[in-house]
Amino acid sequence: MPTALWIAHVHVTDADAYGRYAKEAGPAIAAHGGVFLARGGRYVQLEGNDRARNVVARFPSLEKAVECYNSPAYQAALAHAKGASIRDLMVVEEVE
Repeated sequence: MPTALWIAHVHVTDADAYGRYAKEAGPAIAAHGGVFLARGGRYVQLEGNDRARNVVARFPSLEKAVECYNSPAYQAALAHAKGASIRDLMVVEEVE
């Protein structure tokens, strides 16, 4: 089964609330086998919408990533991000 990448592009509008999200989301992601590959580091925007915070996490499968997103722990964390950010989030299967 191929692994999957959780890719988020984020514009933070309330740093305090978003910080609470990040603090709670990390353990929820790890509990579902997610490992961060990139989390708010340097980047170069070559095309499309520029969002200063970019996050990539690898999960054991696409299903595990979606399970994480729908989990009570992640949804509780996500409540802090709503209204505190503008986000695009996708999960993409990696090639084997």
